Amino acid sequence: MTNIILCGGNGTRLWPISRTLMPKQFVKLFNEKSLFQLTVERNSKVCNSQFIVSNTEQYFLALDQLEALQQEHNQYLLEPIGRNTAPAIALACMALPKDEIVLVTPSDHLIKDEVEYKKVLEKAHELATQNNLVTFGITPAFPEIGFGYIEADGLEVKAFHEKPNLEVAMQYLSAGNYYWNSGMFCFKAGVFLDELNKYSPEIYEASLVAFNNASKDEMIRIKHDDMLAIPEDSIDYAVMEKSDIVKVIPSNINWSDVGSFDALFEELPKDENNNTINSRHITINSKNNLIYGADKYIATIDVEDLIIVDTGDALLVSKKGSSQKIKEVVSILKKTTELHNVHLTAHRPWGTYTILEDTPGYKIKRIVVKPGKRLSLQKHYHRNEHWIVVSGTATVTVGEETKIIRPNESTYIKMGEVHRLENNGKIPVILIEAQVGEYTGEDDIVRIEDDFKREGIN
Repeated sequence: MTNIILCGGNGTRLWPISRTLMPKQFVKLFNEKSLFQLTVERNSKVCNSQFIVSNTEQYFLALDQLEALQQEHNQYLLEPIGRNTAPAIALACMALPKDEIVLVTPSDHLIKDEVEYKKVLEKAHELATQNNLVTFGITPAFPEIGFGYIEADGLEVKAFHEKPNLEVAMQYLSAGNYYWNSGMFCFKAGVFLDELNKYSPEIYEASLVAFNNASKDEMIRIKHDDMLAIPEDSIDYAVMEKSDIVKVIPSNINWSDVGSFDALFEELPKDENNNTINSRHITINSKNNLIYGADKYIATIDVEDLIIVDTGDALLVSKKGSSQKIKEVVSILKKTTELHNVHLTAHRPWGTYTILEDTPGYKIKRIVVKPGKRLSLQKHYHRNEHWIVVSGTATVTVGEETKIIRPNESTYIKMGEVHRLENNGKIPVILIEAQVGEYTGEDDIVRIEDDFKREGIN
């Protein structure tokens, strides 16, 4: 059985922790592991291999986190733009044998009862071998209004229902045969493609064209225009709600999609006052608070039922129960800032950079380059750069000259000069970069060569 892991989604309801270039599935929220890593660990116990569907940014995040798990031999499919779950799953299934049974899972769900989870997967596998499309219905713990529901009669699906209001959700809960729609599936790759072709032929045909035109070297890369030509739709709308071979397995597996700070609060360890545990939290007569932040001390006095999240460049304060409104905050931020997009620390395939100061006319960064990695050969039109190495040994190319820069040594790169930074050593290279110019945006870059075949970002 192959685990298709869907890495799409920005997790905007967990802003400012989750952002476009570091979405919630890759944030290490639980014992220094991310939801993506926990998904891989959990499913690798029951699946023979992982097939990861992501965009270019998430691909490098996934590689880095899989390396930490020593799970490096996987298949990858890179989407230049997202077209929802139906095309993503179809493209992955086209790369697999038709009789291969796949377990489709999002990368950002938390499942704590792995014993029951294994039993549920065994049932799903059996039904999938009988040419069924299997979905997993989560036994509801409370009348949740943020999920879709599956109405069932035993293993038979009677209907899929959209997110209800509270009154309807309470009716679903008391009825006993309604389940949260988990977004997890199990079926033969060929059976799913046949059903997709039957009920959404336009998605199937466009996906097939995109797959056949894709480059297939160390990974499958879909071309932008081909991806754009695929109609956007979810697997539920495209197939599951129309097919007559769908089965649902009731699943009481202690599941959460960690889709809000209220949901995250329930999953994090607490102190004696029911505040989330944080070594830099000073509490005086405060209780039932989610406190998140690693850089600053956060002191609370006589407050309760708050969400307080500090990420260095953004501070969120919300009442518990109101965190769903964070999406409105993100919509406002998108109009004037990049705070929805990137953290102060940005992760790149070669390492990380952290913005220490960013003001009109100059920007200061701390750059860390992993051993054996190098940045693209590039130039800038609007800025000069000063590099000061503080740790490790950097190999620096400026124009036609390549030289070694050691700790406490520096180099200068003029505007328009072709340059490259690389680490040929055994320890990380750490340097301070001072950019000076009228424009210091991340899109001021012209790539001449790039080991990672990227476009548009450093």
